[in-house]
Amino acid sequence: MEEQLKSNNNDICVVIPVHNECRAIGRLVEGICSKNLDVIVIDDGSIDGSGRIAHEKGAHVIYHETKKGKGLSLQEGFAHALEKNYKGIIAMDGDGQHAIEDIDSFLTKAKEFPSSIINGNRMQNAERMPLIRRLTNGIMSWLISLVCKQHIPDTQCGFRYIPVNILKEIEINSNDFEIETEVLIEASRHGYPVASIPIKTIYQNEKSKINPYKDTIRFFAYLMRELFPKR
Repeated sequence: MEEQLKSNNNDICVVIPVHNECRAIGRLVEGICSKNLDVIVIDDGSIDGSGRIAHEKGAHVIYHETKKGKGLSLQEGFAHALEKNYKGIIAMDGDGQHAIEDIDSFLTKAKEFPSSIINGNRMQNAERMPLIRRLTNGIMSWLISLVCKQHIPDTQCGFRYIPVNILKEIEINSNDFEIETEVLIEASRHGYPVASIPIKTIYQNEKSKINPYKDTIRFFAYLMRELFPKR
């Protein structure tokens, strides 16, 4: 599989962390590959064959024997993409909530703003988003926008385009879901703009892997460390 990477005429790859997403990952990888984009899947300790399915559908798969978290999984995917000299990365979730057809919007916007992070925005059509997630996301996005000194309507969206030159400049240390916040804050501190595009979100009554209480506490702990770093 390694030799198949970069076989397409596109310098952008898609990075997908997964943990037990066997029902969605095959269709997702197949659809992305049909767009002539390379796919890097990080199988984060799945026990349902997610990684095997992704590999069979055409993805390059990085395997974790045990679950390490979304942050570490994305860090590995980013590192692999940098090693293979891609110019841009589209990060998306592997649970089927992100629409494959929205990738075209990211690619179009990235051509218009090649030095910007292009962030997905679910909040323009958030009626089906669970109320607690909608409220939590709204508060988080408002706070992070203040820290970033630019308006970002959906800071917690995992569907985004990141130019590789930004990843080369910033330092990422988050192990879990707060990585979405860290990338935006670090990029903003280095002077990079964040543009947003509306995306669809596909809800199928699946249980979110984000704990609205535990992960909110982790988020605020991270934000406090960023706002008041130890000297």
